[in-house]
Amino acid sequence: MAFQLPNNVPSFSSSQRTLENEYWRAANRYGNDGGFDFSTTVNSLMGADQDLPMYKDKPYYSKQRSRTMPRRRRTLLGLTATVVFLGTIWFLLSGKSPQQLIGQHVGSMHGGELFRWRQGIDKKAPSLGSHKEIDWAERRERVRDAFVVSWDDYAQHGWGKDIYKPISQKGADMVKGGMGWMIVDALDTLMIMNLTSRVQHARDWIHTSLQYTQDKPVNTFETTIRMLGGLLSAHYLSTTYPDLASIPDDDAGAHGEDLYIEKATDLADRLLHAFDSKSGIPFASVNLNTSASVPSHADNGASSTAEAATLQLEFKYLAKLTGETNYWETVEKVMEVIEANEREDGLLPIFIYPDTGKFMGDNIRLGSRGDSYYEYLIKQYLQTSEEEPIYLDLWEEALAGIRKHLITYSKHASLTVLGERPRGLRGDLAPKMDHLVCFMPGTIALAATGGQPISKARKQPGWGRKQEEEILLAKELMKTCWATYLATNTGLAPEITYFEIDDPPRMMSDVLPFAENKKKSGADSELHMISKPLYPLDKKRNIWRKDIDIHAQDKHNLQRPETVESLFYMYRILEDDAYRHWGWEMFRNFVKHTAVIEETSSSSSEFSDADGGQTSSRIRGFTSLNNVDVVPPVQRDNMESFWLAETLKYFYLLFSDRDFLPLEKTVFNTEAHVFPRFNMGSQFKTGWTRKHKWKKD
Repeated sequence: MAFQLPNNVPSFSSSQRTLENEYWRAANRYGNDGGFDFSTTVNSLMGADQDLPMYKDKPYYSKQRSRTMPRRRRTLLGLTATVVFLGTIWFLLSGKSPQQLIGQHVGSMHGGELFRWRQGIDKKAPSLGSHKEIDWAERRERVRDAFVVSWDDYAQHGWGKDIYKPISQKGADMVKGGMGWMIVDALDTLMIMNLTSRVQHARDWIHTSLQYTQDKPVNTFETTIRMLGGLLSAHYLSTTYPDLASIPDDDAGAHGEDLYIEKATDLADRLLHAFDSKSGIPFASVNLNTSASVPSHADNGASSTAEAATLQLEFKYLAKLTGETNYWETVEKVMEVIEANEREDGLLPIFIYPDTGKFMGDNIRLGSRGDSYYEYLIKQYLQTSEEEPIYLDLWEEALAGIRKHLITYSKHASLTVLGERPRGLRGDLAPKMDHLVCFMPGTIALAATGGQPISKARKQPGWGRKQEEEILLAKELMKTCWATYLATNTGLAPEITYFEIDDPPRMMSDVLPFAENKKKSGADSELHMISKPLYPLDKKRNIWRKDIDIHAQDKHNLQRPETVESLFYMYRILEDDAYRHWGWEMFRNFVKHTAVIEETSSSSSEFSDADGGQTSSRIRGFTSLNNVDVVPPVQRDNMESFWLAETLKYFYLLFSDRDFLPLEKTVFNTEAHVFPRFNMGSQFKTGWTRKHKWKKD
């Protein structure tokens, strides 16, 4: 069924109409993969059986093709693509010998011909400020290769399933019938990487198999950011960037471009029932089939603050696309209820009751259950082209509160730590940082410049000491997040890191002459660094390592994206390749330690193992780790959808040109799904004002 325009569509001359017209655009355009799009899994390329049908590939040079192109010719093109692919796949791993699985990757196909993964990707990351010549486009393609390995393994062994275990190669559904968790979440990554045939495969599945009638509660927040966000991002990319994974409707009965909006509106209408509380704060879960909202089974039924306040970008963009004000007003109401609680210095407890709209407890943190509330403050301001200053005000208050109450410094090396207050602002500061907290460096830099490169932002009339201080804080926090990677034997960060700090802790006002000490600090032109600045972190000196304490239960790594997310923002905004170098070293360690490697005997192999037998090895997927301090690492059999939707996407964007999906024109949701910035127009408004004005210093 074609998507029906709502009854309250604005006039054809309005700016709103431009957005609505996007999904009515004709789709008869032809693909440009920027190269060949490869039709089989890496397994089949390396000699395994071809269990999946060939994708309908379109060579990059083909502007048009006949609808009656013979199937045999398409197959030949696919085989040609295979040869080209194997000629480019030599990059992913570095190594010492064919016998060592980690370091060199050897595969075989067709008569024993061997294709190697080139040895020695690169040396260690240079120090901050380095300008070593690097082919970043080439590195970006190595990320693309890693994504293809992960995606094709899932496509062959877990297609359509919500959960995937790459070691056992088994999939499972979260609820009966499935939610499209992997496919929808990764769809815009497929588009961004220009993987046309795989986009077509995913799109066909969405058209024929994806539905939202599951008779079981689903998490309101996760479903919104991943599924609704993924569909909306796919719509934005397919209509705004028609040359990315372009799919023409050149086959009989093909569905039109309104598919993503059809699915998004169906899902959103079902999710809206989660907001049917007395206060307007959404319940933790909702049954998509019965429309019954379900409070959390834990936490006395309270929803988490981050989850309640991390739905706004998605519903506001959908409202703008469809003209339906109900989506907009529902999520704005949530922000009004939260603000009415009047919490000190803009820092909020991590739980809130849906029935009363009041907070539960005093636990304040920017890790789990608190993080993305703060992220969406500044992003809501940017999404609506700075037309909702109330969110800038809330962000600035919260950032001032963070600086005042949560920023401290490690004992030996003065690493900047963003801690927690489990018992409220009057309680002790806990020097604990979830990996989730590492979204903050990039978010702070984004807020300071609005997404502009700093060279341009510094020329703007409003730029001053405040913004310079924020950039400095972002740099210091970025360094701390990077340190959590350098501190482990695998070079990958644990889930949680603790830091040794002074007693009593040194706070920002004790160390940095920021706004708190502005009158005492002297000339505004000079910004003082922390007492022991470390750019870069010196791996040979152990002073900073003494500050890091990783508990046994926190040593796992789920391939989380937050640190590379911040590296992406820091590079784009500060225009310094050093952040790319850090990211490349991270990527190499992910490939080295999280790769699922399969070793098979091969009579055609030119290489022998230590016992004289002939072996061939290949990467067939990537997975999480149980312990980042053990080499070789203990792997856990799980690949989260955010490995595809966020982590690899941010690596790819980090190594792309900065004008590709420019920050000045877009905003990424907390699951890395990209939306446009837009003007609100006359139809939409914030609809509320602050009850408790922030008294700025």
